[in-house]
Amino acid sequence: MTVTVVGIGGSLRADSQSERALHVALSGAEEAGAKTIAITGTDLVLPFYDPAVPERPEAAQRLIDLLREADGVVLVSPGYHGSLSGLVKNALDYVQDLSNDEHPYLDGRAVGCVTSAMGWQAAVSTLTALRSIVHALRGWPTPLGVPLNTAEVRFEADGSCSDERAAESLRLVGRQVAEFALGEVGHHRLH
Repeated sequence: MTVTVVGIGGSLRADSQSERALHVALSGAEEAGAKTIAITGTDLVLPFYDPAVPERPEAAQRLIDLLREADGVVLVSPGYHGSLSGLVKNALDYVQDLSNDEHPYLDGRAVGCVTSAMGWQAAVSTLTALRSIVHALRGWPTPLGVPLNTAEVRFEADGSCSDERAAESLRLVGRQVAEFALGEVGHHRLH
């Protein structure tokens, strides 16, 4: 049984630290047997979410469709002034389009939460905000959430990390999402 984990995150800066962190977390989901899909950077450049406008541009519809089919989700946001980036928050606002689904919003899905910021205060407050949003969207935040202080932890283009403990925490978040999804998908398929 294969599950799909969708990763959303990064910034407009190509190959940003938060995007690199997302790929490390998704590698943990892959280690647990999940198929992964990353939606990053310019894929997240969407019009401001407007519930009064039913038509969705192609990129927004792709995001909605992928989340609708996702068994689990990993979210990574840079911390901007103590909270999520507008890019990631706007993408999460589009989850409203799943409100009338059989499993509305992110219901029944594990969601790994990771943040990165140039300092602990912004990284931790952003993680708290991200986990609160996941709760509001009926998702199940993984037991482990990872705040990254990019003043102390760096990710290289090849996927390596300056702090192996941080990298292992990211992989663990990905594994937790995949393992929960494997259990939930198997449970729902049996009933």
